[in-house]
Amino acid sequence: MTSTPTPAHPPPGRRGSAEQARVDAALLDLFQNRIVFNQVLGLTVLSVRHGDVRGRFDMKHDLIGHPAHGRLHGGVIASVLDAMGGLAGMVAIAEHHAHETMEQVMQRFARYGTIDLRVDFLRQGIGRHFIAGTEVTRLGGRIASTQMRLHNDTGVLIATAAAAYSVS
Repeated sequence: MTSTPTPAHPPPGRRGSAEQARVDAALLDLFQNRIVFNQVLGLTVLSVRHGDVRGRFDMKHDLIGHPAHGRLHGGVIASVLDAMGGLAGMVAIAEHHAHETMEQVMQRFARYGTIDLRVDFLRQGIGRHFIAGTEVTRLGGRIASTQMRLHNDTGVLIATAAAAYSVS
């Protein structure tokens, strides 16, 4: 009779719900409190779940790029889409390393950063508030690729973007 060999070290399991809550809280704290520029934008996270990363910000005077029309500055649009794409990449990395603790996952972001960003401005940035959604299209060992969309409060698509982030 032959038996199937038992691995010396079985693959690690998924982190528990309490540790996952710590990971989620640490990502939110990093994004909303420690990256101060996101506060300047007024960007808040609506969802930080793997496969559903969304954020929102309100129109305010400081974000206007064209005073005659009261529309968003293009740099604001690009910055919001970049920030949300970056967050989606971090969420995907945390999910990929679901066996690690919050401290281990957060350490992975020490050298994380944008290496490429392309924004397509489709319509004027006019609205009372805006919603940015993103998806990770590929997560590799060195690069995370994302696609993002920005809609206004009436659902009009304002801009799309694609970005790549250095994972290691």
